Amino acid sequence: MDTQVSPDLDINHLRAIKVLGKGATGTVFLVHHRISDPSAASPFALKVVEKSPLLDAKVDTDRRARWELSLLRRLNNSPATTSHPFLPTLLGSFETNDLIGWAIPFCPGGDLNVLRYNQSDHIFSPAVIRFYVAEIICALEKLHALGIVYRDLKPENILIQQSGHLTLTDFDLSRTLVKPTRHHDVVYEPEPLKQKTSKKTKNARVAPDSRRKSSVTSNGERANSFVGTEEYISPEVVRGEGHEFAVDWWALGILAFEMLHGTTPFRGKNKKDTFRRIVMMPPEFIGRPSTLTDLIGKLLEKDPTRRLGYRRGACEIKEHPFFHGLRWDLLTELSRPPFLPSRELHEMKQSKSVDIREYFEKLRMPPLSLDSPAREECLYNVSLTEF
Repeated sequence: MDTQVSPDLDINHLRAIKVLGKGATGTVFLVHHRISDPSAASPFALKVVEKSPLLDAKVDTDRRARWELSLLRRLNNSPATTSHPFLPTLLGSFETNDLIGWAIPFCPGGDLNVLRYNQSDHIFSPAVIRFYVAEIICALEKLHALGIVYRDLKPENILIQQSGHLTLTDFDLSRTLVKPTRHHDVVYEPEPLKQKTSKKTKNARVAPDSRRKSSVTSNGERANSFVGTEEYISPEVVRGEGHEFAVDWWALGILAFEMLHGTTPFRGKNKKDTFRRIVMMPPEFIGRPSTLTDLIGKLLEKDPTRRLGYRRGACEIKEHPFFHGLRWDLLTELSRPPFLPSRELHEMKQSKSVDIREYFEKLRMPPLSLDSPAREECLYNVSLTEF
């Protein structure tokens, strides 16, 4: 499905077919262009964020939205990144007095978490894990080459394209780091956006300040913010030591463990217990040791300087025996995806359309009383496709 959209979108020319998901920073709609695609043959995903009034407590939402949009533009500025198979293509964007929105290709396969749950035993085979982990490594390799640390790798942020290959999504927690000059790394120029950190923890996707600082962002600040989904947070972040690109390789180890065993390795009774386990406990594997468990163990090294991928990045991980024989340069050509999306678009198109402006106007309305019927959009209050 070839989707081409004008870089400058006009919200008046867009029709929302349905709500795909509602996340912490915005709502994702399945959309088509009324003029260039009246039959909705090539719909796309549109993330829309409502601007916050001046001095509103949610002003951080605006900052995160503008940061994510700027990062997507950066990913698509270079010919080398525009065609990357495992990172999103920015199709267009718009801004009104009260809304910010941008479009990327629609991924009909949903996210990796839903795909895993749809398996009979809620886990993937080592062969399937190898396929998906290899593509994630390539995506992270490209981000790191641009000086970008992802910081929010989790199954819900990995979407399945129509082709069956994956793409990373949801970049609002990503940051640009100035890479240290050791090992001949490149120092990246500062970006204009200034990083701020939230001081409160409201849910599992936490972001309070940490205690100490170690790595440097592109604006000269340390990467000392405490972000991510709690079961995926690395030990150095829990300890408040700041972080570098190695946090993404830790999260990859957590993800691979969850794909193999159906649960994350350090999940505790509560957040405090989870963090204690992350810092103190080794991962416990079920079954015999294998090259996969060896890979996961090396990615889940507590000391980031000893973690696989710390010294030479993705190259180090690609050389692990678990990937022996894999043609990294031909992943999309030779590797056959283990699952292909079966969702029929015509079923989605038959659903009642959503007026985007009206949707946000209703969100601003006072809460309904207990005896009032639920509004339709409440049925879609999920975060499966937040990006």
